[in-house]
Amino acid sequence: MARRRIKVLEVIRQGQIGGGESHVLDLIQCLDKERVEPIAMAFTGGHMIDTLESQGIKCYVIETQKAFDRKVSRKIREVVQQEKIDIIHAHGSRAASNMLGTASKLNIPLIYTVHGWSFHQDQNWLVRKVRAWSEKLICHMAQEVICVSESNRKTGEDTFGLQQNTVIENGINLHRFDAEAHYPNLRPELGFTDDDFVVAEICRITLQKAPLDFVKSIELAHESEPRIKGLLVGEGDMHAEVMQYIDQHHMHDYLKTSPFRTDVPAVLKTIDVYALPSLWEGLSIALLEAMAMKKPIVVTPTDGTKEVITDDENGTIIPFGNPQAAADAYISYMHQPECIKAHGEAAYEMVEKRFNAQRVADTVLSIYKRIYTRASMK
Repeated sequence: MARRRIKVLEVIRQGQIGGGESHVLDLIQCLDKERVEPIAMAFTGGHMIDTLESQGIKCYVIETQKAFDRKVSRKIREVVQQEKIDIIHAHGSRAASNMLGTASKLNIPLIYTVHGWSFHQDQNWLVRKVRAWSEKLICHMAQEVICVSESNRKTGEDTFGLQQNTVIENGINLHRFDAEAHYPNLRPELGFTDDDFVVAEICRITLQKAPLDFVKSIELAHESEPRIKGLLVGEGDMHAEVMQYIDQHHMHDYLKTSPFRTDVPAVLKTIDVYALPSLWEGLSIALLEAMAMKKPIVVTPTDGTKEVITDDENGTIIPFGNPQAAADAYISYMHQPECIKAHGEAAYEMVEKRFNAQRVADTVLSIYKRIYTRASMK
């Protein structure tokens, strides 16, 4: 008699490609399909969903932009019952908040992977308190909480007494992000010359990623060094605000923008420096991708970032909300090509040693098997 596969619903906020979505995509692709049947659910459509469907993975899109949205509960419950789901694995607080009711009512184990807490130091005290309370609720109701960095775990422990958690650092596909592979020269397509010094942020255009800080840092750097130009790749709810700033400050000649792209390795090969001025992170997939492509990094000291970036060793750490510090870092790199090479090589070595997508999938599978076995015995 054939062994029954564990049916796992992998749930995430959006179907576009961002850090968390890349994590889900790699996880599903690397899972042992003889042991697990993954099914994907997102609350918007997008390239991640399209890619998974093209690979034969069943996917569901239930449109909502809200957390704890009771209006979509019935649709979610219908999918879970129809597919006879054994485990729900929610990635991020938005996804987890919308799965709590279904998991509880149907008595289905819920796993919550924290891709950065929804509370952070830039919020007023009331918003932060409410967000921390909601994270505490999600973690309390989950059978397993996975943190993507030790700092992420420590923040949850210090803020609301997080218990019963596992740290599984994010991983990436090192075959896809191969700095030594051949890639097309995208500079003409993106609007740059070979002489330009290109700094990029590839992210969701949302408050978390501080895109306006990035835009302002490019503005300041370009004023001092006209060779420095910027590239902002992504989409999100701050897109209109960011474009308005670019328009008002007449930056189109030296700051190029693009929606999400599927050729991220080629884009990273094209640039000189990768910037990530986030306000909060678990452990950024986009950061690890840039490190794998041997790019020097300019980042803020968010939870997971502090565990992989050492200032002046494999990148440069700048204060939160400080575009001038970021601009100074770009200028410093431009004038010190030896630092670009040294920091890029050190960044790659860190990723090669610690962050592999197959390792992540194998560890997650062991959690699925343990939880499924425990649930089957009840």
